[in-house]
Amino acid sequence: MTERPDPLRRLDDPDYPALTMSQAAELLGVQAAFLRSLDSSGALQPHRSSGGHRRYSRTQLTLAARFRGLLDDGHSLASAGTIVDLQDQLSAAAADLARLRADLARLRDRADPLADKP
Repeated sequence: MTERPDPLRRLDDPDYPALTMSQAAELLGVQAAFLRSLDSSGALQPHRSSGGHRRYSRTQLTLAARFRGLLDDGHSLASAGTIVDLQDQLSAAAADLARLRADLARLRDRADPLADKP
């Protein structure tokens, strides 16, 4: 007997667009107009249902919260977008650096036994 996949597992996916605009706005403590402004500016592009309604994932809510924090700190939407982009680039570079350091450590560990051989 073949086991059917659990449809609720999709809710574990941070990119699954499970939330309506009103649910997303409530969770973030913002007005729906804030989410619409992020969409119209291109800063955040929610998924669309077959009926054209905006649907948000947890990943998108995290991004919207980052924008809200920066806007609350007095940044314009344009500068907030630049800051978010630079933060993401820095995070990716730090992850790359950590991966490269781990690779280097593994290579050094492999090379050490070879150095002892005549």
